[in-house]
Amino acid sequence: MRPSNKSRQRKNNNRRQNPNVNAVNRVFDSSGPSGKVRGTPQQIVEKYAALAGDATLAGDRVAAENYQQHSEHYSRMLTAALKEQADKQAEHQKQQLAQQQAHQARQQREASDKSRNAPATPAPAPMPDIMDDQPPMAAVETKDTDLVETPESSTASKPKSRSRTRQAAPKTDNTAAPAPVSE
Repeated sequence: MRPSNKSRQRKNNNRRQNPNVNAVNRVFDSSGPSGKVRGTPQQIVEKYAALAGDATLAGDRVAAENYQQHSEHYSRMLTAALKEQADKQAEHQKQQLAQQQAHQARQQREASDKSRNAPATPAPAPMPDIMDDQPPMAAVETKDTDLVETPESSTASKPKSRSRTRQAAPKTDNTAAPAPVSE
């Protein structure tokens, strides 16, 4: 009996390559004239170049040409993948630069909007002329009003007490005169 189409479809689906995979680092299976060569495109190019050199030394021009063609194929794949990678990187950098410029422009607009919308600072009130013949107003008002006394105002009126330091006791000289002994 013949296998069903579903099993064939599953096998084919498993073989599909992800197009988002970086071809520079992807591992390939190359079926060359002397068997399979497995590795990244750079490794395969180096392997086929070595095989071409060995075939040339052996005097087999046909095999050397065949290996060189395989090497050239994978070097083209590698070059295309590197170019694509560089293009993606350049595009990404352009997008980042555009986003940074847009962000800076937005910040500048916001700053200029804030400066335009900010209320103007009021001008300082003019200072009254001080007359020498009148007593200061603050001294007169504090005695007549019902203000709460604060620690700042109470310390201003009281003089600060000086901290006392401990004085050393006077030294006595016990060797000068012996004490009388009473019997």
